[in-house]
Amino acid sequence: MFDLMPIAYRNVNQLWAYILTETLKRLGLTCAIICPGSRSTPLAIAFAQQAPEIEAISILDERSAAFFALGQAKATGRPVVLVCTSGTAGANFYSAVIEASYSRVPLLILTTDRPPELRDCHSGQTVDQLRLYGNYPNWQTELALPSADMGMLAYLRQTVIHSWERAQTPTKGPVHLNIPFRDPLAPLPDGTDLSYLQSQFHPEDFFAGIANTTPFPTPVRLRSRQAHSPFPIPQEWKECDRGIIIAGVAQPSQPEEYCRAIGQLSQTLKWPVLAEGLSPVRNYAELNPYLISTYDLILRNQQLAKQLAPEMVIQVGEMPTSKELRTWIDATQPRRWVIDPSNQNLDPLHGRTTHLRISVEEIKAEEINLSGSSDYGKQWCDVEAKVRLAVDQTMGKIDEVIESKAAWLISQILPPGTPLFIANSMPVRDVEYFWKPNNLGVRSYFNRGANGIDGTLSTALGIAHRQQSSVMLTGDLALLHDTNGFLIRNKFVGHLTIVLINNNGGGIFEMLPIAKFDPPFEEFFGTPQDIDFAQLCATFNVQHELITSWQQLQQRLNPLQNTGIRVLELQTNRKLDAKWRQENLRKFAADIEI
Repeated sequence: MFDLMPIAYRNVNQLWAYILTETLKRLGLTCAIICPGSRSTPLAIAFAQQAPEIEAISILDERSAAFFALGQAKATGRPVVLVCTSGTAGANFYSAVIEASYSRVPLLILTTDRPPELRDCHSGQTVDQLRLYGNYPNWQTELALPSADMGMLAYLRQTVIHSWERAQTPTKGPVHLNIPFRDPLAPLPDGTDLSYLQSQFHPEDFFAGIANTTPFPTPVRLRSRQAHSPFPIPQEWKECDRGIIIAGVAQPSQPEEYCRAIGQLSQTLKWPVLAEGLSPVRNYAELNPYLISTYDLILRNQQLAKQLAPEMVIQVGEMPTSKELRTWIDATQPRRWVIDPSNQNLDPLHGRTTHLRISVEEIKAEEINLSGSSDYGKQWCDVEAKVRLAVDQTMGKIDEVIESKAAWLISQILPPGTPLFIANSMPVRDVEYFWKPNNLGVRSYFNRGANGIDGTLSTALGIAHRQQSSVMLTGDLALLHDTNGFLIRNKFVGHLTIVLINNNGGGIFEMLPIAKFDPPFEEFFGTPQDIDFAQLCATFNVQHELITSWQQLQQRLNPLQNTGIRVLELQTNRKLDAKWRQENLRKFAADIEI
């Protein structure tokens, strides 16, 4: 034991931190993000000494650190630890905690704190950290003050195990532990007699039986679960000849299995699949012969929207971004089922909805004879083919650099399996409108839990860290909101290409009614920042290139580089781009009839 962790015998804080970090290591933790500070010293030292099993990454800005951790947890599907000092440091984690809660990402947040006797007495760097994140964590508690008592060490071990499990079950999300420490914080002798541990503390016995105690969803586990307890297709689905499947916003850990399950259900029922741009279904198109990608454009034609109204809807995962789709569903009021294993309400439209708390992979595909049920599906597929052709022909002829073409082009040229982070506001909507179905297996990521623009760059770097070379599609405001993310560059392992749509402001507001009121529109909504991104990138020693043609963009995105951070800037005209969308989004399906 002295050889294993000699520093743990210097004081009780270090022993406490050793038990905590060793427990997490044996549970399977591989990444801890450490923000600098004094009160967190015992944890910083303990995590640093758990290398190489746990990669400890120091990140200056707490908000950036939290979103980097969020990205890492998204990419790996496993909890990531966040550590900060006392005071306002933990408050900077808040927006990422909210996103982790809504998008079901496992984070373990360790905020260190002053001991109780130094609270409420104007001791420095002390704020009320209990229940700091409200009701957003899956679970939260404050640990007892460090103690060398064997019973207390066992309490710490079991609390850490419980925290690890609660970050992943029954639904993934954040867990918050507030951890008070008394001085001395550095590994100096504190007068505690720890000699008894030599005879009473046996690490292999103490930590026995806790290695990777939480099962992770793997294809094998999914298949075995299906084999033993498949969910039969309800009879009312079989009897309906006007049904659709909506493949909503989703980041499944096994995207190909997920898409195959949706494809099998679609083929069994002969129902078309309206696939959100952020669904992996569009990137595994060959698994879904009834795939509809242009539904937002189709539904702008009121006659088609009326003729294609469904009687039943199966929604897999979260409701898509498309306002046209939501309005249509709300107006037609079909009978609806939501398939998702979470315990959350996923129906913001408050319709006639039944939640099936299962994964789509658990539904048993079967051969059933559905006479006459394919006419409705054929109508959808015919309209999709015509609108898709109109979109592709229009985009193919556009030579000038405009916002909307970026998403359409990127969907066809990325290397297979590329992780792609899509920023909120206009990029996520252009993906919804124009992302072309493909078989590239692109791994799309996004922060669509709370839909904020905070942490965009840091999340993308977290996703790309130690993964395949990655891409981010973002607007200028989302990138500028998180420029501190560039401070991660020296700790970042891998490659991220940032496709920056620079329209000098908030393009999404140009699409809203407020755009007609200027002033105050430009100052308070358009909010141009007038930033020279070449200079900004030079400040952070990040590669920058101005893209002036689509051919140039294509060359830069395939193949991708292996290391570093690179910004590819496309300068566009915000008002002309908005005008193009307003004129064209309704045109694509305007002349199509059934």
